[in-house]
Amino acid sequence: MKITKYIAAFLVAVTLSSCTSNNDEELISGEGALILEFDNAYNTSDLLINSTTYDANATEDITISKVKYIVSNIRLEDENGTVFTYPKNDSYFIVSEEDVASQFVNLANVPAANYTKVTFGIGVDQEKYLEGATGQGDFLTIAQEEGMMWSWQAGYKFFVYEGAYTSETTTTATAFAFHMGSHGTSLDNYKEVTLDLPNTARVRTDLTPEVHFIANVSKVLSGTTEFLLDDAPQIHVDGVKSPQIATNINGMFTVDHVHN
Repeated sequence: MKITKYIAAFLVAVTLSSCTSNNDEELISGEGALILEFDNAYNTSDLLINSTTYDANATEDITISKVKYIVSNIRLEDENGTVFTYPKNDSYFIVSEEDVASQFVNLANVPAANYTKVTFGIGVDQEKYLEGATGQGDFLTIAQEEGMMWSWQAGYKFFVYEGAYTSETTTTATAFAFHMGSHGTSLDNYKEVTLDLPNTARVRTDLTPEVHFIANVSKVLSGTTEFLLDDAPQIHVDGVKSPQIATNINGMFTVDHVHN
């Protein structure tokens, strides 16, 4: 009799577990929204433009006046390895330190899932650019108005970093400007960043998680390649330095936390 009772209890537990599992699966359905927050910093400090002097390296100090970049081609990977690619034509955003609202990228119609990884590009990929001016949609006008293009022929500015610096030899504040982009297939500086999330972003029809990225802009000058502004305070189109800047920018992003 005891054995029969144990078997019955076991079957009830299995049934309840199965029902719970099925209910959980039913909850993860439909679509929701996801917010990507891009929080610019300088090393461990919040980035303050036009007001704070930062150590760029052992001999140079900088004051930053502008940070802007294009975030694009967003992909989300869930706990099962399924990848959701955000619609390409809607996947181009400009993040500006001067515009707080722009630092929150709002993604709509995202399949409900537990996401564990985010991929995004910095800049505009060649596939999109080669669609021509008419293929850019509204983003072309937005980029022009935001100063994120040289011209259609010269292409988009992927990343804009401006300010003034002083050094041991340059004692008067002197302007610097790094404008990085691609210039034809021979100098394609478009790169993608893939980051694991410290905990899952639980997108549901009634739940909008927020992934908080930190963009440490000190890496622009002191990443994989170190730059001295005394050597080159203005870098726009450079077959050697532009790809190095692109690599530095690629390494400045981390995930701080995920709000569910």
